[in-house]
Amino acid sequence: MTTLLLSHPACLDHDTGDLHPECADRLTAITRILEHEDFFYLSRDEAPRATEEQLRLGHSAAHVARVLGAIPAEGWHEFDSDTVASPGSGEAALRSVGAVIAAIDEVLGGRSRNAFCAVRPPGHHAGRETVEGFCLFSNAAIGALYARKVHGLERVAVVDFDVHHGNGTQDVLWNEPGTFYASTHQQDAYPYTGTMAETGPEGGCVVVNVPLPAGTGSDDFRWAYSDLILPKLRDFRPELVIVSAGFDGHAADPMAHLRLQVADFDWVTRQLLDVAAECCQRRLVSVLEGGYDTRALAACVASHVRALMDA
Repeated sequence: MTTLLLSHPACLDHDTGDLHPECADRLTAITRILEHEDFFYLSRDEAPRATEEQLRLGHSAAHVARVLGAIPAEGWHEFDSDTVASPGSGEAALRSVGAVIAAIDEVLGGRSRNAFCAVRPPGHHAGRETVEGFCLFSNAAIGALYARKVHGLERVAVVDFDVHHGNGTQDVLWNEPGTFYASTHQQDAYPYTGTMAETGPEGGCVVVNVPLPAGTGSDDFRWAYSDLILPKLRDFRPELVIVSAGFDGHAADPMAHLRLQVADFDWVTRQLLDVAAECCQRRLVSVLEGGYDTRALAACVASHVRALMDA
């Protein structure tokens, strides 16, 4: 078994307009670096389209209809000041969710060891009834619920190391039994959620939030995982680990103020792979979230995928 890379050209057609940080250049930079000979043995496939039934695992039917119905025939539609859609955005969003669904099928079916979904728009700010923070649908959360409903898993974990709290993922999973959501993120940064007091409701999602002060570097980031998140993740005993892989905590990223380096993303990836090896036969699916300095993003993704291939 190998690592599977899932993407689709339609993800480039999600046009967010001039100067928007969540732009097609991000995916172009990732595609270019993954063409290096180091990734010769990386298995590659095109992401299928998610169905509306699959979207409704994480969103109401009315919400799905509102989002898809707002995709413009030309120009742009602004859901809010940060989140816009162009004529290609609907197809890109469906392929983004579809990538996660296909990755889960491949990994749980034993055809791939693990997978990375290089897709956009990202998803972790999209709530059950909300579009925000560049995100249209809740990619990782839908994947977790799909693994539970279709594959019959009892325990699925989502771990999110994006610099921003995945309020949408937390919202979608909040009342869902058999789910776990953990996040490290910059304290007092958008979307201003994710306190340590948010631990999930009785009988619902197990939530572990670790907000980090601006300026946090490698030592405290690694401590957050080693001492706070990984022990609780091991106690949960996931049957599948889904990673919301945002690389905007890198020191070069313009969107926030953590001081992480490429080596930190390599380290956290390998830590999560260790848990997957211990708990769930190495089954791990990763999906791209943030990362807005394209050089840093490409370097971090390359390190992340190398770690997946080494597992």
